[in-house]
Amino acid sequence: MPRIVFIGAGSTVFARNLLGDILSFPELRGSTISLFDIDPERLRDSERMAHLLAASLGAQPRIEATTSRERALDGADYAIAMFQVGGYRPATVTDFEVPKRYGLRQTIGDTLGIGGIMRGLRTIPVLLEMCREMERLCPEVTLLQYVNPMAMNCWAISRASRIRTVGLCHSVQHTVSELAYDLGVPAEEIDYLCAGINHMAFYLRFSHRGVDLYPRLRQVLDEGRVPAWNRVRYELFRRLGYFVTESSEHISEYTPWFIKRDRPDLIERFNIPLDEYPARCERQIAEWEGMRPLLERGDAEALARYEREVRERRLAEIAPRDPNLAGYLRQHWEHRQGASRSGEYGALIIHAMETGQPQVIYGNVANHGLIDNLPQGCCVEVPCLVDRNGIQPTRVGALPPHLAALMQTSINVQALTVEASLTGKRDHIYHAAMLDPHTAAELDLDQIWALVDELIAAHRDWLPVYA
Repeated sequence: MPRIVFIGAGSTVFARNLLGDILSFPELRGSTISLFDIDPERLRDSERMAHLLAASLGAQPRIEATTSRERALDGADYAIAMFQVGGYRPATVTDFEVPKRYGLRQTIGDTLGIGGIMRGLRTIPVLLEMCREMERLCPEVTLLQYVNPMAMNCWAISRASRIRTVGLCHSVQHTVSELAYDLGVPAEEIDYLCAGINHMAFYLRFSHRGVDLYPRLRQVLDEGRVPAWNRVRYELFRRLGYFVTESSEHISEYTPWFIKRDRPDLIERFNIPLDEYPARCERQIAEWEGMRPLLERGDAEALARYEREVRERRLAEIAPRDPNLAGYLRQHWEHRQGASRSGEYGALIIHAMETGQPQVIYGNVANHGLIDNLPQGCCVEVPCLVDRNGIQPTRVGALPPHLAALMQTSINVQALTVEASLTGKRDHIYHAAMLDPHTAAELDLDQIWALVDELIAAHRDWLPVYA
């Protein structure tokens, strides 16, 4: 049976979803599950969760928990990366509060923009240190990489390590469900081909029983039925002719067009939730504090009841201001409750590689002949076949030229951030921030350089020294 390592297992809720997916497969129920985290208290929470979950599923995995990454990785077949360097406090809070003093506002700040750059600089050295340990302890491991900024992380690994890795996100499959809700079509009946870069891939084909669905999406625009929570993406669809995978709050900060400090009318018109990620983190922290005592008691029934109550409170908050979003979330959560798996790709990959039963997933991999009009070697998101031969990306060819050009604006920032991490040259950080679309639209060059200096100083405990 495979040895599966959770790196950052203190992310208890996400770890539970992935572990539940793994143990839902009879062929994987005897796996060795090694939980690793640097926080002993959160690790204990996750260990309790793992035993409680296994018992509820009638599975008998071997469960280990350790604060030694080397011990966890020794002999691993699969490693799942799911950590955040510096955590919400102080690192993420710093990424939002310091730029705000310069008039630079963000929504998520984990993929691009100044927040994404700093998160990449904090994360890449840790990932590469892990990969060096894997090369010594488990050289044949498959690294399932869930950590943001996804593209920067995977690009750095592909350049600096021989460890096999794939970056995994849920934006492709989740957006299909969101659009299916808008159109009243079962998501499982939609046929699609999607390609691009993480958080900026586009559906090149989107159909139902052989009929193109894009005309029906244009009707949503023409008839004024655009959901309030998705105005940015529908506006991009209007202008570009293709629908993008990542959420409106995400994509709004990857471009120079929507968030402008001297245009509050744009923020209102496109319903952009500034500081959305910190607000979400504060809510999740409060919810976790209510969940922890139930987990410590091992009360699975009370835990399930508490989670239902949390979901209902959340829906009650959303419904008055955005009934469409509340309706979609209720449908999504009810589907999750009735489904045997969460919809994440990790367990599907492990099952396919172990059993040979093929799966198609969307993965973030190095662009070696996959997308013709994006730079070779950059990180692209494409469909991949998975079986006993491993993860096999699919060649897509050339993207529509305007989509490739838009992606290139993000790739520029990714490339320079990766270069800064691999070479230790500080100038590359300045240049990454200068070329970032949202940052450049708001700040002048002196402000950008001063902001970078202040953030590097604020994150000094998490960063190497740059020359």
